[in-house]
Amino acid sequence: MITFQNIKTNIITATILLACTAINAQNDTVRYVGKTLSNIDYHHGQLSPAVGVHATQIMRASREHPEKADGFGWTYNHQPMMAYWNNTFYLHYLSDPSGEHIPPSQTLLMTSKDGVTWTKPEVIFPIYRIPDGWKKEGVEGVAKNLDAIMHQRMGFYTSKDNRLFALAYYGIAMDEKDDPNDGKGIGRVIREIKKDGSFGEIYFIRYNKTWNKSKSKFPFYTASKDKGLKKACEEILSEPLVLQQWVEEADRDDELIPLQKPYKAFSYYHLPNGNVVGLWKHALTSISRNGGKSWDYMPLRAPGFVNSNAKIWGQKTSDNRYATLYNPSEYRWPLAISTSDDGLNYKDLLLVHGEVSPMRYGGNYKSAGPQYVRGITEKNGTPPDGKIWVGYSMNKEDIWVASIPVPVTSVVTENVNDVFNTLPDGQELKLWNTYDLSWASTKIEKKADGKKWLTLRDQDYFDYSRAERVIPFASKMEAVFTVKPEQNNHGLLQIEFQNKQGLPSVRLIFDSDGELKVKNGARLSSVTKYEANKAYTITVKLDAKNRQYTIKVNDGKESTKIFYAPTDGFERIMFRTGEQRHSPDPDTAPDTDDYDDLPQTGKLIPEAVFNIESLITKKL
Repeated sequence: MITFQNIKTNIITATILLACTAINAQNDTVRYVGKTLSNIDYHHGQLSPAVGVHATQIMRASREHPEKADGFGWTYNHQPMMAYWNNTFYLHYLSDPSGEHIPPSQTLLMTSKDGVTWTKPEVIFPIYRIPDGWKKEGVEGVAKNLDAIMHQRMGFYTSKDNRLFALAYYGIAMDEKDDPNDGKGIGRVIREIKKDGSFGEIYFIRYNKTWNKSKSKFPFYTASKDKGLKKACEEILSEPLVLQQWVEEADRDDELIPLQKPYKAFSYYHLPNGNVVGLWKHALTSISRNGGKSWDYMPLRAPGFVNSNAKIWGQKTSDNRYATLYNPSEYRWPLAISTSDDGLNYKDLLLVHGEVSPMRYGGNYKSAGPQYVRGITEKNGTPPDGKIWVGYSMNKEDIWVASIPVPVTSVVTENVNDVFNTLPDGQELKLWNTYDLSWASTKIEKKADGKKWLTLRDQDYFDYSRAERVIPFASKMEAVFTVKPEQNNHGLLQIEFQNKQGLPSVRLIFDSDGELKVKNGARLSSVTKYEANKAYTITVKLDAKNRQYTIKVNDGKESTKIFYAPTDGFERIMFRTGEQRHSPDPDTAPDTDDYDDLPQTGKLIPEAVFNIESLITKKL
């Protein structure tokens, strides 16, 4: 009877504990309480943009023009990590010649003083040859002329002595379908980045137990004569939140890892009460009350969040709010941001990157879209501009950085009066969203006459430059802008008037045949011819209720046109040097075994240049 009562008591106690845990998880977890969802039929998801996002392609892969890319011509580039230290942005990413998990593999570092202009990629963790004859536990095959695969979810650590260290991991993939992050690799390495830009020696900080340490190419950190490096390593090995980022590559029973479960791509931030919010792929989440040593409940899907097998990034923002960045779909587009006042309840969903560039080079496990977003981890620096800074890859091919102004908002309240030459230096594009590529730039340029213009350049056969201005909602409005094309026999510039969801109703085109045109349904009609290096001031008056607009060029005659798509009003004006893309779409097949490249992947086109002097709007 006593035994039965004990069993009964234990069952009741366990039930109460489980119920309390469930209630706690329900009440104290990250959740999305907003109503906005993304529409995967559009690369931008029909999301309103966060105002002032500047997306910059800092490394465009090119097998044919390696001198314009990474110096190697490698086309699988992925998993960027960021830090800010010594008044400098640091970003490193891993790279393979063509596809995921196919060696050789290396990690490259780029730096920038302003987040816009970046150095050429430099190898920081080189190719690592696996000794011939090596056998991987549980996997068929024997290593012969095989190199390691780099795979890391943590990139930087700033020590308490304010020294910056880069970290990476060397894994083993015996073939293209093997996993380098199965806990049976070589180990994790660390290297100092010095203030003068030079690097320290490479050391192992943690081995996998299946690895034969005597075959290591680099020494273990304890062999270093640098007391500061050894101290930094000991710091790292004692910080649960740092170590939790290692779980995928670590031994499956590594006693240093607090939560030894297969949850991927851990990111975290602190709440004011000291609790830690943890986030993993699939928008899994939990809460730690002791700095990551343990977690209140096994990670569960954050209620309301939509996220698949792609990274989610979370952080505290400079206005003491919080932000998560992720792909809010089962695909890796769009890239969006959601914000919260308390770090738990997220209430909006705004666009960060709404373009999917063509995947120029095929490759193993390559996925389409802006993905694997990651910002600057706590203690790894705070850029002085107060913006959110994140790195991500496009198609696992090109490396991008985006800055998002804080406070994050999708609304502007004042009419546009942007005459670029009159605006303060560095602030000209404060309220503009820019898509700035290596071969198709979107920048303020000072011309020979000393005037500043917004200049869109394009010599990218596969992509385009773009600038977009959010405006106050208007169903009836006027826009006046001045454009000076530098050519009239190639290139094009499209100007679109869009609604809140980015759907256009009016499109003007400086076409490659020297004519300014407008879109009338499926057809185009000519407005006037244009000449190279001549400025054109265009006045457009729009009336959403009557579905019509007028257009006037310089002092010419005003003509009336009909919207090619209905709308209730306008919130965005967009300038773009190419045709809008609609592929890939939700029905596009994923990567295939033949890994075909697109035709003419190295093609450059004659550069087209369009200069925008000003944009002025008002409600009517």
